[in-house]
Amino acid sequence: MSGPQLGLAISVFLACAVEAVEALTIVLAVGITRSWRWALTGVAAAVAALAVIVAALGPALDAIPINALRVVVGALLLVFGLQWLRKAVLRASGLKAQRDEAKAFVAESDAARAAGLAGAGFDGYAFTIAFKGVLLEGLEVAFIVLTFGSSQHDIGLAAIAAGVAIAAVIAAGVAIRAPLARVPENAMKFAVGVMLTSFGVFWGAEGAGANWPGGDAALLVLVPGVLLVALGLVQWLRRAAMSPAVGRPA
Repeated sequence: MSGPQLGLAISVFLACAVEAVEALTIVLAVGITRSWRWALTGVAAAVAALAVIVAALGPALDAIPINALRVVVGALLLVFGLQWLRKAVLRASGLKAQRDEAKAFVAESDAARAAGLAGAGFDGYAFTIAFKGVLLEGLEVAFIVLTFGSSQHDIGLAAIAAGVAIAAVIAAGVAIRAPLARVPENAMKFAVGVMLTSFGVFWGAEGAGANWPGGDAALLVLVPGVLLVALGLVQWLRRAAMSPAVGRPA
């Protein structure tokens, strides 16, 4: 397996694991609190919708010339990666609360109880919340798989990495029937943000005609470089937040 392929597999695995953990929390909350039957029906409907979306977009992406595709994908990954990295940097610096799956589970469960009791028939609340949660998180998974896979002409590898991540999260959720609060989700988001940003810069510039010194080996410099910049921002924000002269940034 080449360096870019390994980076693709790791990035997709981590990103999809994070999305799967968040979707699992939502499904567990409505399933335990209200109705497993209709929560799982909502999950099945969301998976079917995602399958249609992926089936429609996959061939369309393959038809785009590789250089144009890498410019578009690079720009999308850069925007997407910077959003993840921004949140991760703010959380690591203490300016944004860390995501806590246990608290998220309690909040979802409270909302499910507040929605009122379901009758013996269709539970619209459980179905809708499970459907929406899986669909929204799944769209991010599909985006990552399609963009990474298309840029490397290896959608199969990206799909395998995503499938392994999702299967691992589901297996853990079934085993403990509780949110995966101990998963280092925030650290994983930091790593994913770094990887998405790095690959976005690499593929975007390559698609625009730039020749990276050393070719794919440039990623061995680019990824650590983005990581060092992000860690530097964390330290700077921590000091800025603690400085009475500067005050806490808005």
